[in-house]
Amino acid sequence: MDQTLMRMLELDYNGYYCSQILMIMVLEAQGKQNPDLISALGGLANGSGFSGGFCGCLTGAACLLALFAGKGSDDEYEDERLMHMTRDLEGWFEKTFGSRFGGVTCQAIVGDRSEVRQRCGSVVAETYHKVLEILAASGYDITAGRPGRENG
Repeated sequence: MDQTLMRMLELDYNGYYCSQILMIMVLEAQGKQNPDLISALGGLANGSGFSGGFCGCLTGAACLLALFAGKGSDDEYEDERLMHMTRDLEGWFEKTFGSRFGGVTCQAIVGDRSEVRQRCGSVVAETYHKVLEILAASGYDITAGRPGRENG
């Protein structure tokens, strides 16, 4: 088991949801913490507010892409590639997990919840690696954060 998966398991054990785990992993790669952001991402848990809707891992991963490529202040512009990056993520997620579990909602992925840890762990790990791939292909370094922003 690699260090990334070990850290994800530790975060899960400590009660974080999939969307939060993804963001914590990226922030830690930058040497940052942001409890307010992590709390806010809890709203995506279990299908957006525990409704069983779109998987929080998918929506959390989209937030990760926007962390790097989205507009964050008056003097920033959204990277014009963000929409394409998000569509790439969504297409991959649908193809990978939609076909495996019969949909991309939390309800479809976790089913009767008997295998929730195994299923969600796999979804989070695979999605994290896909987000890193998409960011790298667009020239983003997760350890550096958004170009032009203070790293701290």
